[in-house]
Amino acid sequence: MRLTSKSLSISLLLTSIISITSCGDSDSPEQLGIVLYDQEMRDFVIGISKYAKASDPNFIVIPQNGQELITEFGNVENDVQMDYVNAIDATGREDMFYGYDNDDEQTPEDEKQYLLDFCLLFEQNGVEVLTTDYCSTPAKMDDSYAKNEANGFISFAADERDLNSIPAYPQTPYNENDDDITNISEARNFLYLINSENYNTKADFLGAIAETNYDAVIMDLFHNEEAFNTQELQQIRTKKNGGKRLLLCYMSIGEAEDYRYYWNESWQVGNPKFIAAENPDWEGNYKVRYWQEEWQQVIYGNENAYLDKILTAGFNGVYLDIIDAFEYFRENE
Repeated sequence: MRLTSKSLSISLLLTSIISITSCGDSDSPEQLGIVLYDQEMRDFVIGISKYAKASDPNFIVIPQNGQELITEFGNVENDVQMDYVNAIDATGREDMFYGYDNDDEQTPEDEKQYLLDFCLLFEQNGVEVLTTDYCSTPAKMDDSYAKNEANGFISFAADERDLNSIPAYPQTPYNENDDDITNISEARNFLYLINSENYNTKADFLGAIAETNYDAVIMDLFHNEEAFNTQELQQIRTKKNGGKRLLLCYMSIGEAEDYRYYWNESWQVGNPKFIAAENPDWEGNYKVRYWQEEWQQVIYGNENAYLDKILTAGFNGVYLDIIDAFEYFRENE
C-alpha cells in the first residue's frame, strides 16, 4: 500500500486519538475537543442531502473532490461509509487525467492512480462519477473523454480553468444524444459553466446554453449577483434537439466567498469564528470551519440560506465544492 501524505496525516490523527483515549479516560474524541474533520464533512454533506431530499425526493446531491470520505479512514482498503454513499447521487472529480499540476498537462501517474482507485470504488458502490479534466489541446481533450468513458465516468474537458466558456471543441458534446435525462445516471455528458463573466446579460448566458445538447449543466445561482429564477431556468431545461436535461447548481460549502449575497462587510479572519483563513490561491475565498452551526446555517435550513434559494429556483440538484476542506484543517489546526 502506498502511504501518501493524506493517509499519513490520518494515521497520525488516529494514533493521537488512541493515545488520548487509552489513558484511562473514557471520554469520546468529541468530548475531548477533538474535531474529526473528515467525519464532520461527511455529516455536513449528509445533512444537506437529507434536508434537500425532504423538500424534493429527486433532488440530486453531488460533492466534488474529497473522495477519501467514502471510507472510514481515507484509504481504499478501509470500510466504505454507506451513510455517505447513500446520501449522494454522484461524486465529482477534477484533474483525473489532465490538469493536476498544470492545465493541458497529464496528471502524474501516481496521483492519477490514487484518484482513480477512489473513483472506481464509488462506481463499485453504485455512485456515478463526474470528472472534469483541464485541457485545451484537441488531441488531449479526445484522450480525456476516451479514458474517462473507458472507466465508466461521465466527463467534461474544460479548456478554461475559470469555467467561463462553452468549449469550441468538440463541436458537439461528447456522446451527444436526444434522450430525456431525468437522473444523473442517465447523463452521458455535461457542461461545467459556473462563471458567466463572458456574457453581458442573463439572456445572453441562457441563450448560449439553450443552443447546446449537453445532458446536464452545472451553473451558478447568480449572474452579476442577480439570482436566476424558475422562469429563466425553464428556458434551458430542454436541449436544442428536444431532449430534457438536468440543471445543477454550484455551491461552495468548504469556503466562504466575499462576493456572495450572504457576506457581511464586517467579516474577517476570526470574526465570525468560522472564518479560518483566506485562500492564498483564490483572493476573496476564505477557509471556513464548516462543522460550526453558524456556517451551516448560511448554507441550509432557513429561507435566506444558500441551498434554500437553490431549491426555490427549481434546480434539479446541487454540486458541492471544497469538500476536501478537511485536508486543510487536518494540516493546519
